[in-house]
Formats: sequence, C-alpha cells, structure tokens
Amino acid sequence: MEGSRRMKYPYTISAKIAQFPHRFYFEKSRHYRWWFYGMAASLPLFFWISSVANSPANIRAAEEKKRKEAEHHH
Repeated sequence: MEGSRRMKYPYTISAKIAQFPHRFYFEKSRHYRWWFYGMAASLPLFFWISSVANSPANIRAAEEKKRKEAEHHH
C-alpha cells in the first residue's frame, strides 16, 4: 500500500505524534511514565472539582453573589 509509507520528515502534528516513539519513552524514561501515571491519577479529582463547580447550587450561589456585587456598585 502506498498510503502506509513513512514520511521522510513528518510535517503535520498528527504525523509527528504517530511517529513519536511513545513505547520507548514509556519504558526508558521515568519522567514520561510518571507523568502518564500522574495524569491518570488526577483525572478523577479534576472531574470531581468540575462537577462540584458546575453544580446547580453553586451556579445559583455565584449568580446571587454577582447580583449583590452589581447592586453594591450601582
């Protein structure tokens, strides 16, 4: 297949990502490996913070605070 040839120089971002030696870096570099583990471990925390910040009660409290600040400034 002609479409499966590797580019001499990957010009596009997607080609650069596709040709990057992810497995080599994951096996040999502790920084790369621990960055991946850290991101995987912190995702539940990020989702929890997002759900709490965007909850209906919190949105109502923020709107009430904005309304009070607007009354104070006018």
